[in-house]
Amino acid sequence: MLFNPTTYDPAHLDPESRRLLLALVRFFEERGKKTLVKSYIDRTWYQDFLDFSAKEGLFATFLTPAGDGAGDKRWDTARNAALSEILGFYGLDYWYTWQVTVLGLGPVWQSANQEQRRRAAELLDDGHVMAFALSERGHGADIYATDMILTPSGDGGFTASGTKYYIGNGNVAGLVSIFGRRSDVEGPDGYVFFAADSRHENYHLIKNVVNKQMYVSTFELTDYPVREQDVLHTGKAAFDAALNTVNVGKFNLCTAAIGICEHAMYEAVTHAHQRILYGKPVTAFPHVRRELTDAYVRLVAMKLFSDRAVDYFRSAGPDDRRYLLFNPMTKMKVTTEGEKVVDLMWDVIAAKGFEADTYFDKAAMDIRGLPKLEGTVHVNLALILKFMPNYLFDPASYEPVPTRHDAADDEFLFRQGPARGLGAIRFHDWRTAYDQHASLPNVARFREQADGFCELLRRHAPTGEQQKDLDFLLAIGHLFALIVYGQLILEKGGVGDHLLDEIFAILVRDFSAYATELHGKIATSEEQAAWALAHIRRPVADEARDEAVWQQVLALAGAYEMRP
Repeated sequence: MLFNPTTYDPAHLDPESRRLLLALVRFFEERGKKTLVKSYIDRTWYQDFLDFSAKEGLFATFLTPAGDGAGDKRWDTARNAALSEILGFYGLDYWYTWQVTVLGLGPVWQSANQEQRRRAAELLDDGHVMAFALSERGHGADIYATDMILTPSGDGGFTASGTKYYIGNGNVAGLVSIFGRRSDVEGPDGYVFFAADSRHENYHLIKNVVNKQMYVSTFELTDYPVREQDVLHTGKAAFDAALNTVNVGKFNLCTAAIGICEHAMYEAVTHAHQRILYGKPVTAFPHVRRELTDAYVRLVAMKLFSDRAVDYFRSAGPDDRRYLLFNPMTKMKVTTEGEKVVDLMWDVIAAKGFEADTYFDKAAMDIRGLPKLEGTVHVNLALILKFMPNYLFDPASYEPVPTRHDAADDEFLFRQGPARGLGAIRFHDWRTAYDQHASLPNVARFREQADGFCELLRRHAPTGEQQKDLDFLLAIGHLFALIVYGQLILEKGGVGDHLLDEIFAILVRDFSAYATELHGKIATSEEQAAWALAHIRRPVADEARDEAVWQQVLALAGAYEMRP
């Protein structure tokens, strides 16, 4: 299940995608661990990686839609996810320059501005990276309150003045997609997305705002000339472009978390198994076995959910927007699970997790960032709640969504349309996936809890006052999210019954923990609290299952170590 550079071969992808991904792995492995660690500690700008990408045409091939390029160029979520995971595996900083290039391109590929589309494609061919300038220091990504002001210049264009903050790649981006508002138009009609160049004399780089190898800039525009042909979107379309860009880019956070956890897990299991305490390996202790098993099983679940979500992205269209639920799920649920995975391993390896020459101490720091990017956990969980009524109670009929590894262009992602109507999106019946695996005892037990949750909403739904209490609603949201998480894990499957049942043993425990949390909320009614206690469950125990999964964990010891 886990990515291993020594055995990796993405044969399920087309030849050029396979060649580029293998070349990327080879680039990092030939660099070696000492160089990787030293450049991280010294906060060295990763020009060698950008040079490699330019030479191989990596970003140009993966990030140019088929209609704007030729040959193997396309926007293919399946291979983009594979690339994102590999970059996370070798370091979040390398992933980050890819991620903000994705975001920077979003407003361009959604635009009908053919000149800027051609320019973006040419810049990618030349090896440039991009930037997405939405957030500002005073109010984060609150796009209603932007202080980037565009003043009409009288020739159909504008001059732009203002400061942007926390903008990745802002030091070198060949194209910066910048969100602002007109000085002469009030309200949403005044929004503007325009393309700028970080090398222009009126673009003033101020500083890097993070203490990292990557560059997260703050910059200022002073009377920056915005020609009519630089404008990407205006009015409500600019607002929609901002949200839809985040919809595209947000997904990459889950695969970064998976890659980070995979590399850290090889180090942690190998260290624990080779370390002898009291005459036996650390992995012989029952609590260590439990923690490493939990970490491994949670990581596999992260990967199953994310892999299946790819299929919904690729099969999306105007009449099937189910991906808009699975997207914040990958961002919120998978990235927070990544934190749990690293914490479980860290409890085992203890002080080793602080050592400078390990990958692990970088993973322990970087895994914290992913739940906090592209909207906090709370923002994404509140978004997930919008889908809950239709998801649970009003299923619709859809054609089955197949596994999507075909070499197709996912062009719908750049014509998503208005960013509204989420509550009206309908889903196929979530119970179908659970029914197909009802023979697994912990799937059946979790299904009992999920059915109980539906009964809670029918009989003791949140009151009007409770619906104004976000803290209360978030507890409800966590319970709902587990049901969605389990559905896509079951749909992906393919890991064997022992491992699948172990995943649901964890989901049973997690549901019980969130039910306990709901019980303790001040806003929870007596009836809701009684429901919470009545739906705490213990997983079904199975020694043979536990042993089979533990052997999978032990097999990771010594299975991979990065070249020196």
